[in-house]
Amino acid sequence: MRQPQHARPDDALAPTDAGIPAHFGARRYHAYNDWVKRTHGGRLQKISVAAGFTCPNRDGTLGRGGCSFCNNDGFTPSYLREQPTVPQQLDTGIAFMRRRYPGTQRFLAYFQSYSNTYGELARLQDAYAEALAHPDVEGLVIGTRPDCLPDAVLDYLGALASRCHVELEIGIESCSDAVLAECLRGHDFACTQDALRRAAARGLFVTGHLLLGLPGETRDSLLEGAEALARLPLDSLKFHQLQVVRHTRLAIQYRDDPASVPLLTPAVYVDRVVDMLERLPARLSVQRLGSEVPPELRLSPDWGMRLSAFPALLHACMQQRATWQSRLCTA
Repeated sequence: MRQPQHARPDDALAPTDAGIPAHFGARRYHAYNDWVKRTHGGRLQKISVAAGFTCPNRDGTLGRGGCSFCNNDGFTPSYLREQPTVPQQLDTGIAFMRRRYPGTQRFLAYFQSYSNTYGELARLQDAYAEALAHPDVEGLVIGTRPDCLPDAVLDYLGALASRCHVELEIGIESCSDAVLAECLRGHDFACTQDALRRAAARGLFVTGHLLLGLPGETRDSLLEGAEALARLPLDSLKFHQLQVVRHTRLAIQYRDDPASVPLLTPAVYVDRVVDMLERLPARLSVQRLGSEVPPELRLSPDWGMRLSAFPALLHACMQQRATWQSRLCTA
């Protein structure tokens, strides 16, 4: 079996004199892009594709309408709606990225919308094979839910990962069962823990997706969640701030009772991210620090800043607190 990527030796580099792990470079946290360059020798650019999958929380298996916060249009590039096939989507996305990042030659097909391991195995295999058949694609990133990962699918992905780069992105959202129930997620944190362990056992690179600021989430529950995540075989995390997106159940709740959805300010959000990073191991890389929803779909909040401003805010907060990722980690 292939060695899990979270056990790579470069994740155990010695700390600097100041206590900050050396592989953080000039940062105070372990950036995914730095890990990619160190491990793969250069940039790996993700190209979003939509293969027509759905979700058990939408098709009636668990529920209909999805989680309270979910509207996939909020993070789906427009070309995915305009181009009907995966090869066409890849052609469009790669052309755009080559214009935006001249010289980029290495691409991963990112199955982003909905739950991309939810379906018959043969259909999943066909969709992945179609993406990998593109001459410029050398691997896959597959977004899904923890309750959509049967062993047969994980076995297949584990075998595929021995031939090409495969990242599995699992929507954790929250580690609190009460918060997950409040947002109609349809599974508990035990399900997430089980999925992470089974995926890592196949040697898959596993990324977790967190949504900070969900109704019912507190600083204490986030800290407890960070300590629980530190004990799990995660390779990477994505942090997102809660945004109320139009045409969701959360949007209706927010209109009816704004106080029931206490949205985070930029300062509080960054502070919460730092709180969590302090308790997460140095081996774990950070892929995203926040997200952007198109203004026409975002009901609230409007922070008046672009996502590109987040790293500087995070660094300033960590510097002010004289802290870094893993400083309080006990795992």
